[in-house]
Amino acid sequence: MSVAFRRESDDEHMEPKFELPIPPGPNWVTMRGLRLTREKVEALESVDVAAMDEEAAKKHKRELRYWRTRLATAELRPVADGETVAFGTRVTYRLNSQEKTVAIVGDDEADPHDGRISFSSPLARAMMDAEVGEKLDFAGKVEALEIVGIVAVDEA
Repeated sequence: MSVAFRRESDDEHMEPKFELPIPPGPNWVTMRGLRLTREKVEALESVDVAAMDEEAAKKHKRELRYWRTRLATAELRPVADGETVAFGTRVTYRLNSQEKTVAIVGDDEADPHDGRISFSSPLARAMMDAEVGEKLDFAGKVEALEIVGIVAVDEA
């Protein structure tokens, strides 16, 4: 029989399902980030997937695999000393004449609306190792960013 008359399965036309992407680089976490990751895994493990339809169960299992991987690879970072901008510090900075404060945290803990940015973000990378009063180049502008204050964050 010719291949032209072969019925293809419906699965061949469905969009492929991929694993949730793991951010590149180390999986640094604060105490708070480690706690949140553990809570996420526990919450996902407590769900009865047998009661879900097949697609919802696949999606749930994919999310659980992501969070188990993140928990297994989590690297708890020591509390920063607060002398320089580092992972786990809260930084007050001035950019474009506006003063803002952000905490530098892990990728999964980042929430810019809550003032938490990932250590791998361009802003955090630009500020790393800076001291209070230091002016830094940012977004192609010379001395666009000034470090106003640094506080070590020890959140559980």
